[in-house]
Amino acid sequence: MLDDQSQFVQWLRSVAPYIHAHRGKTFVVAIAGELIAAGRLNTLVQDVALLAAMGVRIVLIHGFRPQIEAQLREKGVGSRYSHGMRVTDSVALDAAQEAAGQLRFEIEATFSQGLPNTPMAGAAVRVVSGNFITARPVGVIDGLDFQHTGLVRKIDAQTIQRALEYGAVVLMSPFGFSPTGEAFNLSMEDVASSVAVAVKAHKLVLVTEVEGVIGEDQHLLPELTVAQAEALLARLPDPQQPTDTAFYLRHAVKACRGGVGRAHIIPFALDGSLLLELFTHDGVGTMIADENLEHLRVATADDVGGILRLIEPLETEGVLVKRSRTEIERDIANYTVLEHDGVIFGCAALYPYPNDKTGEMAALTVAPSAQGQGDGERILKRIEQQARAAGLQSIFVLTTRTMHWFIKRGFVPVERDWLPEARRLRYDDQRRSRVLVKYLN
Repeated sequence: MLDDQSQFVQWLRSVAPYIHAHRGKTFVVAIAGELIAAGRLNTLVQDVALLAAMGVRIVLIHGFRPQIEAQLREKGVGSRYSHGMRVTDSVALDAAQEAAGQLRFEIEATFSQGLPNTPMAGAAVRVVSGNFITARPVGVIDGLDFQHTGLVRKIDAQTIQRALEYGAVVLMSPFGFSPTGEAFNLSMEDVASSVAVAVKAHKLVLVTEVEGVIGEDQHLLPELTVAQAEALLARLPDPQQPTDTAFYLRHAVKACRGGVGRAHIIPFALDGSLLLELFTHDGVGTMIADENLEHLRVATADDVGGILRLIEPLETEGVLVKRSRTEIERDIANYTVLEHDGVIFGCAALYPYPNDKTGEMAALTVAPSAQGQGDGERILKRIEQQARAAGLQSIFVLTTRTMHWFIKRGFVPVERDWLPEARRLRYDDQRRSRVLVKYLN
C-alpha cells in the first residue's frame, strides 16, 4: 500500500511541471473520423475534459471521412480522391452534411455525461459550435473539378477566442460557407491548421490513425524541427489519400510556420495517447516545432519555480541539501537548466573557488520521467565546459547516495581536507557526504 502511495505521489509530482506549463494555453485538437468509428470517442472526450479542468483552452475539430464513406455506401455511390482531397459532388456533399450533423450531436452528448464514479463526474463541460469558417472552392486542378470541396478562406478567431475565455470547448466540423451561403466540404487537417494559426494556439494535436512520422529506418521519429519535416516532405511522394502521413505532416508544418508553437501527430489506437503526448517527456507520437525542443541554457529568474519543483522531492528524501527560494534566486546565475518544450527537466549549479582553481557542482538533478537518457551526463559536460572557461582545473561534488554515478564519469574520491578552506568550513558533519573530484584536461 505504501509503495502504491509513493508511486502515485511521484507520478503526480512528475506531471506537475506540465500542468503549470499548459494552464491558460490554447490547444487545437483534431480527431480523425476513424477514432469515432473505432468507438474511442468516450475516452477521448474524458481526456479533453481533463485538460479543460486543468485550465487548457480547447478547440476540438472532428473529421468524418469514414462516416461519409458509410453514407455513400448506403447510397450505392463510390468515393473519389485526388491530391489528398475528396472530390465532393452533390451526393457526397449531402452525405457530408448528414455525417457532420450526426457526429456533432454524438460529441456534444458525450461531453454532457456526468455519471457518478466516472471520469466525467462533475465535469460540466460546455460546448460551443458555430459558423466560424469562411471557405472558398478548390476549383479545377489538373483538369479535375473538385466541385463542392473547399479550402479555408478565413477563420472567425475573435468569436472563437471569446468562447474560449468563457471556458467552453469550441467544437468545429470541417465545413465552411462562402459569403453567398454555398457549403463546402473541407479537410479536417486544413481546418485544424488554419484555426491553430488564427487563434495563435500553443499546440496543434492531430489524433490520427497513424502512429506518427516514420523515418527511413522504419522507426518512429519522436521529434522533428520544421526544417527537418520540410526536408522529409520533399523526399516523400505527394499524398493521394488524406490518410497519408505526408498529408498530416504538411499541415503540421503549415501550422508551425504560421506561428503555432508545437504540432503533434499521435495515434488514437493507443489509449490515452493525448495525455501521454502532453504529460510525458518523450510522448508517444511525433512532435514538430520550429526549433530544437531540448536545450541547455543558463538559468534566469523566471526558472526559480521550475528548479524548486525539480529538486524539492530529492531534498525531502535527503539526497540533496535543502535550498530556499531566496538562496536559489540569489545564486540563479550559477545554475544551468535543461529545458524541453518549455518545461525544466534538469539542472545543476557551479560554485567557483577561483583561488583554489576548482568549483563545486551542486544540485545536479534530472526529473524521474527523463532519467536514463543521458541528460545528467549532458548537464555534467556543460558544467565542465563552464569550469574550463572560468580557468578552473577541477570540479568537485559532495554526495551521499550517487557516488558510483560520478565515479563512472571520471570522478575520484578524496578526503574532506582536499576541499577549499571556505567550503571545508561549511561541511555538514551530520550528512557525512563523500567528496569526489574530477580533474579537467
